[in-house]
Amino acid sequence: MTVFVDREESLARLESAATALAEGRSSVLFVEGDSGMGKSSLLGEFARRLGTSADSQEQPCRVVLVRAAPGIGSRRPYGPVLDVLHALDRPAQGRRRLAGLRRTAARGALTAAPDLLSAAVPGLGAVVAAGRVFAEATVATGSIPGDSLLPVQSTVTRQLIDVLLQQARADRPLLLMVDDIQLCDVSTLEFLHLLLPRIEGEPLGLVLGLSLYAAAEGNGRAVDQLLDAWQRDHTELVSRHTLPPLPAWAVRELVDARLQSHPAPADFAVRLTGATGGHPIFVEQCLRLWRPEDGVRVPLPGSLPAAVLDRFRQLDPAACELLVTGATMGEFFFAHTLAEVSGSPRIQVQDLLHRIEREHGLIRCRHRDEVPDWAAGLGTDWYDFEHRVLQRGIRGEQSEGARRQRHADIAEALPRLPGVDGGAAPLELRVLIADHFLQAGPAYAAQTAAAHYGLARSVAVEDLSFAQAEQHCRTAIESARLMPAGRPERDRRLVEAIELLLSITEVRWKGGEGERESMGIDALAAEAEQAAHRLGDQLLIARTTLLRGKTLLAVHGVRPSLAKLEEAVERARECGEAGRQALFVAMVEYGRQLPKRDLRAGLRVLLDAERLYASEPRLGEAENPVLQHARNLNEMQIGVNLFDAGRLGEARQRLLRCTERLRGETLRAELPIALNYLAQLHLSTGSWEEAGTVLREALDFEEERGGDSGWHAYNNALLATLLTHDPARHGEAVERARNAWLETQRTWLVNLVPIVRNLYVEVLLATGHDRSLARRLCEDTLVDTRDSGMVRSEIAGYVLRSRIHLQDGETDPAARDGGHALALLAEHGDMPALRTEEVLYHAARALLAEDSGSEVRDLLGRARAEVLRKADSIDDPVLRARFLTDVPLNRALLHDSGLDEGEAGAG
Repeated sequence: MTVFVDREESLARLESAATALAEGRSSVLFVEGDSGMGKSSLLGEFARRLGTSADSQEQPCRVVLVRAAPGIGSRRPYGPVLDVLHALDRPAQGRRRLAGLRRTAARGALTAAPDLLSAAVPGLGAVVAAGRVFAEATVATGSIPGDSLLPVQSTVTRQLIDVLLQQARADRPLLLMVDDIQLCDVSTLEFLHLLLPRIEGEPLGLVLGLSLYAAAEGNGRAVDQLLDAWQRDHTELVSRHTLPPLPAWAVRELVDARLQSHPAPADFAVRLTGATGGHPIFVEQCLRLWRPEDGVRVPLPGSLPAAVLDRFRQLDPAACELLVTGATMGEFFFAHTLAEVSGSPRIQVQDLLHRIEREHGLIRCRHRDEVPDWAAGLGTDWYDFEHRVLQRGIRGEQSEGARRQRHADIAEALPRLPGVDGGAAPLELRVLIADHFLQAGPAYAAQTAAAHYGLARSVAVEDLSFAQAEQHCRTAIESARLMPAGRPERDRRLVEAIELLLSITEVRWKGGEGERESMGIDALAAEAEQAAHRLGDQLLIARTTLLRGKTLLAVHGVRPSLAKLEEAVERARECGEAGRQALFVAMVEYGRQLPKRDLRAGLRVLLDAERLYASEPRLGEAENPVLQHARNLNEMQIGVNLFDAGRLGEARQRLLRCTERLRGETLRAELPIALNYLAQLHLSTGSWEEAGTVLREALDFEEERGGDSGWHAYNNALLATLLTHDPARHGEAVERARNAWLETQRTWLVNLVPIVRNLYVEVLLATGHDRSLARRLCEDTLVDTRDSGMVRSEIAGYVLRSRIHLQDGETDPAARDGGHALALLAEHGDMPALRTEEVLYHAARALLAEDSGSEVRDLLGRARAEVLRKADSIDDPVLRARFLTDVPLNRALLHDSGLDEGEAGAG
């Protein structure tokens, strides 16, 4: 019998949230309580009062209550979100939005959020299918970086939010309650994080149940961090309520309800309140110890664990043994698994469990309609413990060694459940098996590593949940490290798991403090490279060498990276025919980074890669996403490097062709990069309107898919520089540049950091805004680029600081910085994302202040020649004229007769 008492204040808080929602005011309420304080009972009672059905028409708002199931709810991507959409999907409602979902579910094919959305959202199926192809390529080769997968993952999350909001708008306001969010999977937490800013003004409210000690279980630490951020960023929206203990009168009601007609002394409830502190589950456990023969004497254990164990110890040894095994399995367990582990006949175990439930409580067998869909076909009884406090207390009744052995026995017994196809076990069951192997300790490290790596592959491809895959990869790596050194199985598992982990996280790689840890990206890449060498697998060596080159770039800069990337090309070449794909991918990556030190050499490598692609029919496979991605990067990189080299006509043709083709692809993962390169060309030729159109297309594309992006920041900074041409929009230009720099600091793509910082300085100088900040930013760039080897940005940093010195009347340091920029340019030649004529021009202005007349004339002559050389590469006469007359710097160099006397502006 379930008894609900008191909680008047807590119910009032929930009723207030529901009333406000019905009146059009959204809110997010956290209900917090220690385990056993009645948090789940409170939410369940409130849902019952408002109408347990989402279709109830008697209340001002609908309510849906879901729970993150412990053990499995913490791992199934978007698990609680899918439960909500299932609860809302009633045929009687007649909503078309989820009609496809119902058809898909009826076929038994609905296993993941992407499938739900493919069924529910027209046109999304192609995106999901393409995303899965890319994810499969990542799993198979480790050659697809995270920026190609990010659009799919963000699309799934965003579309889930859209579907939920549409459901909320379709009827009365919707109050969504999620209990135990500390047990939610990371994809659900991301969903909630992105949903929060959107619910204000929507007919949707949230009530989130949270354990007071959330950090100790599931993803509780992440929830604590999110809660702090939500309270900081959404002060008016988010509130918290902590459940208090039960007062003495409520304990008295519980006593009366439990003892019913049996007399109890008047002070018994008072004594019970004092002994338990009004902790509901403690009160319940004490009352469940009562037997008719006790009369009015009810034992009062000194603590909650004692109360739990007093009930448990009333069982016979065989029953105790079964429940210890069940509690080791978790808050729920399967009768079949207990029989397998104990070696007892199944019918005997089923009868004993049934007797325990009937005579002692402690556990409850689920009805068939309460069993989740994934377990519906399993031929076993499903039991739950009355409460997790009970389960944890019973689990503690064994030694550490016995507990680990039981975990191992459970992991080996679960695949033998009736109805389980060994080759296609439900993901939830595979997660259980992997978790039990993990809990079994180092002796089962090989099984743990294999199970979690397999899960990482599955959730990446099937669920497109790369955050979840990342967690599994990290567990697989940690477990593989526990295997005996020298075993090939250990090294192969390390290579596979590290490759997958670094591929799916590449979009947010950062160096710095994290590199001191064993999970730092370069430390991981080095570990994989060493493991590949121990295996002696030439193709794996080539792949891990390439991976190491990329992490070196992110952590230590261009210089060490280029040496390793060049080695990767040679390693792939040594693989012969088997290494052709690896060779092409390595050449593209090396060719993309080499221009940062040597533009012409990098362009030669890229053109060689293009010729290799054209000469090898197998590389042209249209369905191979690894090759498609590398080809896209190679084509756009050739275009932008031709532009950097001053071959503007060729660059324009290539970039226009490339962007047009990318617009027609399903994922369009590389489109923001290509649009950035095209915008740079438009800006350099004075095509202001075209540049603005392209940049806004790139920004809209990335804002549509959501999340921070280094390329979004870069494109925003470029647009800011364009806006400086209009004095009326200087404020917007500064704001965009500031936001771009903040986003760059969050994403920290090492090659974009100094570029965006320099563009921010450009905007500050052009608008006359905060020159002291501009100076600090320049100095930061010069420090960073000396360490990273980003010569192009170092040159730009010297030029910008020279201009600041000159504006402040500091002629000596202005000339000195101009000289440093010239020296680096002379050493390295033309550089990407840097206009040679601009370096020469500003150096000339700095030297002019020092009366270096002949040198100034030489620099200006070289700058003019550079502009004319670039103009000669443009076939279109209209575009050529625009380049010569509409670009301020070019106009100043070619048409300002007073330039040599120092009268021209900066341009």
